[in-house]
Amino acid sequence: MKKLPYLFFLLTLVAGTSHFASAQAKIAPSVGAVTANSTDRFIMQDGAVVLVQGQRSTPLTKNVMLSNGTKINYKSGIVEFTTGKKTTLHEGDYVKMNGDLVFATPASAAAARGNTSVPSNAQFNTYVDRGTSPTSTKVSATPVAEELTGLLTRKIQLLNEKISLMTPNPANQAALDNVNQQIKSLDAQIGR
Repeated sequence: MKKLPYLFFLLTLVAGTSHFASAQAKIAPSVGAVTANSTDRFIMQDGAVVLVQGQRSTPLTKNVMLSNGTKINYKSGIVEFTTGKKTTLHEGDYVKMNGDLVFATPASAAAARGNTSVPSNAQFNTYVDRGTSPTSTKVSATPVAEELTGLLTRKIQLLNEKISLMTPNPANQAALDNVNQQIKSLDAQIGR
């Protein structure tokens, strides 16, 4: 008779565990055993997510969970990262097998950040994948940008000086006031 409540508890625990496991399976069932290499990707194409392996694309019939835990909904293109952050793929956006997300346009990248101010026809400059070298490394700065860089560098130096002066020492107060005045002057120049 004493064993009956214990047996009932075990049955309840087992039933709850199997229900939890089936609920988890419904959230992100895997696409099945897929042999993948580093160039394979899940790309949003014609309003659906497809698996591209080399030159061959295969339509998905199930949601995908990558080995790092990133989840991809094959119908809606919603990607849920292991951090819990979610984003929606737009046409041409793709997810690499390691979970990295690559945006096709500046507009889709901005949309992922919640910014709608980027025109939908904006295009990225030539994309250079990590591990390869760009065809041109020429960078030019305008005199205004160089001046601003100098002002910002000076502000960083002053802020570091301010941090070092911020001790409970009354003798530092005059020096701290002087640094604050210089920072205020720099802010006025930076704001233009």
